[in-house]
Formats: sequence, structure tokens, C-alpha cells
Amino acid sequence: MMKKRWIVLTVILLVSLSLMAYVNPDYRSPIVNVVDATSNAVVKIDVVRTARASIDPFMDEFFRRFFGEDLSPFGVPRQETSLGSGVIFDSDGHVLTNEHVVRDAQKITITMMDGTVFDAKYIGGDSDMDIAVIQIERDNDIQLPYLTFGDSDALKIGEWAIAIGNPLGFQHTVTVGVISAINRRIPKPDRSGGYYPDLIQTDAAINPGNSGGPLLNIHGEVIGINTAIVNPMEGINLGFAIPINRIKMWLEDLIRYGKLRKAFLGVVVMSVDENTQKALGLGSTRGALVVEISPNSPAERAGMKPQDVIIRFDGKEVHDHAHLVSLIQSKRIDERVEIVLDRNGSTLTINVILGQSPEAEEAITQPDPEPEDLPEAIRSDLFGFSVAELSPDLRQRYDIPEQVTGVIIVDIDPQSNAYRLGIRSSMVILALNRIEVSNMDVWETRAERLQSGDSVALHLFIPGRGNAMISFSL
Repeated sequence: MMKKRWIVLTVILLVSLSLMAYVNPDYRSPIVNVVDATSNAVVKIDVVRTARASIDPFMDEFFRRFFGEDLSPFGVPRQETSLGSGVIFDSDGHVLTNEHVVRDAQKITITMMDGTVFDAKYIGGDSDMDIAVIQIERDNDIQLPYLTFGDSDALKIGEWAIAIGNPLGFQHTVTVGVISAINRRIPKPDRSGGYYPDLIQTDAAINPGNSGGPLLNIHGEVIGINTAIVNPMEGINLGFAIPINRIKMWLEDLIRYGKLRKAFLGVVVMSVDENTQKALGLGSTRGALVVEISPNSPAERAGMKPQDVIIRFDGKEVHDHAHLVSLIQSKRIDERVEIVLDRNGSTLTINVILGQSPEAEEAITQPDPEPEDLPEAIRSDLFGFSVAELSPDLRQRYDIPEQVTGVIIVDIDPQSNAYRLGIRSSMVILALNRIEVSNMDVWETRAERLQSGDSVALHLFIPGRGNAMISFSL
């Protein structure tokens, strides 16, 4: 009897299972379609470069700090390898990747999805934007797959994001997520104080080795280039990509010139900290404070002045000086932009046609004056330094142009806040808290009104370097 019952139950179970429908029998994930259509154009990049191996890290750091990298007797050359990802974007075999992936490469090797290996050559790149173009070296009769670019400005938070790359060397790994956020700004990993602006944030897993690989939309179009991750000890599922619209406008420059012909405004700027905000009477710490205008620059021609605060650039609010620099560098030469300024508490809007960035000049440092050569000076214990009239002798000694007017610092207490912030003898004070200091009488009048604990902003001329703004508490 028991055996018959088991047989009956078994039959009933089999019949029930046979009646259950097979769910989505003809379904094919759109992700599969994207991967099938795009993977062949995503490549693995292997790089060989020369690095310096330290035999004695302590002594190596000592010599590097005081005598320069090349003079360290404890650093020996060695070859190191690294890997990243890239995406072919045209029929000529040009590959888009990150600059940090291929920087200083002595040999670049490309591996296709089918295992085919090619050599590649560096075409051009830019470390600020962290983009680079390399080119696959192959016979002309070899046809290569390539991908098309999408429109990263049209992205919506929540839409699909697909990353393909070579994380930790696992070739052609696919990860899937969504667009988690747009217009993200994160610090550069080199601790330079700069930022990567306007990044795409995704929760599609991105790991070391994904750098330079494409972030794709559901249509198989490249919408970004994966570039950075958050320390896994601090957060997970936080990856970032450079929007493709910020990149594609520069590809012609990289291929033709090997570098970006960046737009140029012609200002030296600094961020606004709390001391600067209080000293200048600003409404917030947002914006970029202009401390110097380059002669014959677009900024000068548009009427900008030192101590203007740039609060909006081409419709975007300016967070700080690094943000402004990135916004300027995202523009083309001869492009017209609208800039909103705070000038002495009033809002001013100007239009500027950007120029081409000139080559940077090397700064020349000047020696402090000898004690016996000091002119008659007035000491301020609040500031921790002494100032004097800018005499013809001092102009000649420190090569201070005639158009520079102010009072010169001739002696400074090395224990003062001013000294710790980099203020030195031979610097000329042009303005104090936005008030022009044309002579000693003006300096005395303004300085006497200040008290311990007040915030001050000094607009300075530094011989051999140009203008700067330094803020601190007395």
C-alpha cells in the first residue's frame, strides 16, 4: 500500500511540473546584445615603462628631497608593467584610453578579444583630463572593429550602464549597473589639489584594470571612459567615467597635434577660504578669486580686474579655483563664454572670447635683501613683518616693473602666520582687503584699523613670479 502511494505522488508531481510554463522561453537580455555588438572593439592594454627601484627607501627619500630625483644614488632603474583598457573608435585603429594608463610607456601592446596581439604607438594625451589616444600598428588589409559615441549630455539617472574592461587582468569582463549620478566632482588621486569635474557616477563594478575602458548605454554607444574608483575601504559600487562629450571634441587635437590646444582666459586665480571671505566681505566661499591678469589676455580685453571673484562661468556655478580651471579647459579656442563676477560686492556680467593657452614660464626666485641694505621701514607686530616705500633701488634690485605700485616687505618674523603661509621679504603689497595700497600713508591708515583675530587678504606682487593673494588671521 505504501509503495502505491509513493508511485501516485510521484506521478502527480511529474504531471504538475509538466503543466508549469517555461518562463520567457524566447527572451534575450538586451545586455547580451550590447556585449555581442561591442566587445570586439574593447582591447586590453599592456604597458612597459621604466621606474626607479629604491634600495634604501629612507636615504632615497632624503636625496630626492634635497638633490632631485635623478641624483638619488639609491634609486636604480627597473622595468615595470601595468595594464588597462581601451576602446577602438575609428577604422584607422585609434584607441581611446586614460593618460595614466599609457603615460611614459616604452612599449604598448594591444590584445584583442580573440587573443590577437598588436603593438601600438602613443599619439597624444593630456594628464589634466586623463585622456590619451594610441594607435594600433597593423597591416592595412586588417580591418578592425570600432564603436560609435553616444550623447553623454542626454544621460538620465537610473538608465542602464555597461562597463567592459580588464579588471585585475581578467580580460573582457562585463559589469552592469545604472547611471547613479552625473556632474560628480572628485579629487585627483595624485593629491595635486586638482579635481576631475563633471564625471558620470555608476554602480557598475569598476576595478583597477578597467581604466580607459568604455562605459556603454543600452544601445551599445560609448557614453564615457572609465577613469576612477573610490577606495574599497571607504565605499563600494562607486565608479566614475569621463563623459564622452567632454572627450570627443578633443580627439582631433590629440591625433593632429599630440596634445590639447586648451582655451586661455589669462587669469591667475585662487579659492576663497573663510579668511578671504571675511576680509573681502564676500557672501560665501564659492568662486575663484582673481589675483593676476595676464597682459593682452582675453580677461584683460574683457575688462576683468584683480580681486574680481568669478562666480559663474558659461552658465555653471564656480565651486573653487580648480573647478574654474577645468571649466576653462573644457572650452575651445575662440569660443565665446559668459562670465559672472563679484566686484566689490556688485554683480557684473561680461562676455569673453577665449584665446589659446601660452606655454608656462619658469618662475625665478629672488634673494631676500641683506639686513644692512634695508631702507627705513615701519614694523607691524600684528602682521609680523616690516614694510617700506618701494624705492628705485629696490625696484632695480628685484626687477619690479614700474607699473607695480605698493609697499615692499623688507623684513619678516619667521615665527609669524604670514611667514608660515609663504610671505617673504621682497614681496610688494598691492592691496589690503581689496583697498589699493599705493604708498606708506595708505598702508599705515589701513593697518592701524585692524586688531588681533581679524582676517586679512593681501594682494601681493612676487618678483619673478607675478601676483598672488594670501589670506590669514592676525
